[in-house]
Amino acid sequence: MNQTEAASGEVKVTLPDGSVRQFDGPVTGADLAADIGPGLAKAALAIKIDGQVKDLSTPITADAQVAIVTAKDEEDALELLRHDCAHVLAEAVQELYPGTQVTIGPTIENGFYYDFARDEPFSSDDLEKMEEKMHEIVKRDTPFVREVWDREDAIRHFEAAGEKYKAQIIQDLPGSEDISVYRQGDWLDLCRGPHLPSTGKVGHSFKLMKVAGAYWRGDHRNEMLQRVYGTCWFN
Repeated sequence: MNQTEAASGEVKVTLPDGSVRQFDGPVTGADLAADIGPGLAKAALAIKIDGQVKDLSTPITADAQVAIVTAKDEEDALELLRHDCAHVLAEAVQELYPGTQVTIGPTIENGFYYDFARDEPFSSDDLEKMEEKMHEIVKRDTPFVREVWDREDAIRHFEAAGEKYKAQIIQDLPGSEDISVYRQGDWLDLCRGPHLPSTGKVGHSFKLMKVAGAYWRGDHRNEMLQRVYGTCWFN
């Protein structure tokens, strides 16, 4: 069912078991999980609002069917986990190798990859350093925070930061699409989301597998990038 405006500001949340919880106004996924119980609040990773996975911090502003996503929801949870692991990798690479540009980092079967623009090729020793830095970032347990930016401001920001690929991605997005940025501490990335609550939820069951060449946007006429592949699991 689609969200409909709740009468008199009240919000009714229908859970997967058919039970209904009523709130006086908007409620976040985290608040809903805590209202259900402390065990679920601790295990909660995200929410599904009318079938769409959203950040746990997303406010539920109208009557909706809602499910709390935990690690037991394997398909949705692994997608989030691997997406976030790619972000942690990107932060690690830019901490270790300043001046490296980040491009795209999607999830794939059994893992993820992230494409980087850097003149000097990565080595197997570099992969080990990246992994060590990733473990550090996970231990920081920094919240993922979503921000919506003005399109032109976002383009200027990434161009000024030397991130020409991110600026190009924004320029090519439909005019109706929100430009969302996710921060994890001082580091940020252009991303639609959703994400886990914090880097700490990524855990330490990940491994960087290899480096390969990849053309920007898969076009051999474009620049050659370095693609770092990884795998990530809950245990």
